[in-house]
Amino acid sequence: MKLHREALTPQMREYDRFFDPADLNYQPYLMYFHHPHFTSPIINTDRCGFRVSVGPDGEQASAGGPVGPGPVRVITGGSTALGIGATGDQNTLASLLWSRYAPSRPWLNFSGRCYNSTQEVLLFTLYRHLLPEIDEVVLFSGLNDLTVGRLPEWQQGDHGAFFFCGEYFEAMDDLKERNRKHSKVFGRRAERKSRVATFDDVRHDIGQVIDSAAELTLRHLDTWRRVAGPGTRISYVLQPMFLWMGKTWSPEEKLLFEEIDRISRLGTWEELYGDISTPQVARDFAEAIRVGCEKRDVRFYDLNPVVAGAVGADDWMFVDRAHYTDKGHDVVAGLLAKTLGLS
Repeated sequence: MKLHREALTPQMREYDRFFDPADLNYQPYLMYFHHPHFTSPIINTDRCGFRVSVGPDGEQASAGGPVGPGPVRVITGGSTALGIGATGDQNTLASLLWSRYAPSRPWLNFSGRCYNSTQEVLLFTLYRHLLPEIDEVVLFSGLNDLTVGRLPEWQQGDHGAFFFCGEYFEAMDDLKERNRKHSKVFGRRAERKSRVATFDDVRHDIGQVIDSAAELTLRHLDTWRRVAGPGTRISYVLQPMFLWMGKTWSPEEKLLFEEIDRISRLGTWEELYGDISTPQVARDFAEAIRVGCEKRDVRFYDLNPVVAGAVGADDWMFVDRAHYTDKGHDVVAGLLAKTLGLS
């Protein structure tokens, strides 16, 4: 029997191929990034792995490809800002801003799938030299930082946990084990300590998760301000997410979400992320970020209530609880430009 995901969102098969764990593109410093020169009818990347943006006349731009003399604008974040769910490069937030809603400057997609705020700012720092003058940076983010903020305490370190950090620590343990030269403790070989995380290790104090995620995000906003330059306007936008918006699911969303929960090998969304998916958590996180942004000359907007007020129950906005359909991308891009006063 054909899955609803295959029938309703066939483009997701291409995104699966794009981020196949068996073929992950590991990178120094960043841990991982997108494959360079990835080509398909759905998603395309340049020589560095940045997704291509499409302008009003079909022209293309990307950080590792053609850019032009500038100024340019940058949107960054995780997979939602990257455009997972869009049926083509022309339907991402970056492309819709450039081609339709804020076309006065080219928009570059600086997003990374599964990236947290540390990786977002590090990616920008490493590739800032490729760009001309930047007049606008939009950080369209939030969900990933709360998600990895729940990971076990021993994975957090000085810079926060990140997706796949369990695999990283396991690989480093294997490396130490291979380099251990028959070390002995009290006359016997040292035993390797297992560091496999379980659900019991997850941080369950959501107040602590919010505080930790906000502290790291604001720390990185300080770096964004320094690296982007004093003339660049920076805005932090808390991304609209299905449950944060309190949206009633459309018929298509109901079919997709229930199917995703049913076939997931890890568990349902509620089991995995329910404690950080309530509107109250979004409001608390937004308030913490808002207060910090005011001290850093960074504009802050929570787009969840804005989008929630503009769509109806039957509007099919999401391919899953975090990523948008083409209609979802279009609605969010238009409201983003209006809310931020972009032209």
